[in-house]
Amino acid sequence: MAMYDVVVADARAPRDGKFIEKIGTYNPLTNPATINLQDDRAFHWLMNGALPSDTVKAMLSHRGVMLKRHLQIGVVKGAITQDAADSKLAEWLKAKEAKIQGKHETLAKSKQDAAKARKQAETKVKEARAEAIRKKAEVAAAAPAVEAAPAAEGEAAEAQA
Repeated sequence: MAMYDVVVADARAPRDGKFIEKIGTYNPLTNPATINLQDDRAFHWLMNGALPSDTVKAMLSHRGVMLKRHLQIGVVKGAITQDAADSKLAEWLKAKEAKIQGKHETLAKSKQDAAKARKQAETKVKEARAEAIRKKAEVAAAAPAVEAAPAAEGEAAEAQA
């Protein structure tokens, strides 16, 4: 099972070596991928100069941490106010949450539709089998009647002779 820890590590440390802090986990096998991060700690490390890998940068962007960093740098430089930055971040987070919720609903609906289609296909197969069994029973019932008729004629001929 592929489940990864998101850690803060010194650039000189080996890949699977010592790390400074574990800030979350990532499971790419779920749909959508499960990302559990301590956003405040990730933001803290980014503001202190941490450089995320490409995958972690994508996860941080997905969670809004990179946008928060961008807005905070604008506040530090005096380009925007803290209130404006907070409102932009809140608006973005609200839109992102709605998008994620929409994906969850779409996946749930497609799962239900697939289950419904499987049930309908199973019902059709069941009905086809029942029809085949009914026809086979009719043929089997008709065959003894046909065989009984010639036998009755033969008995009648013997009785006349």
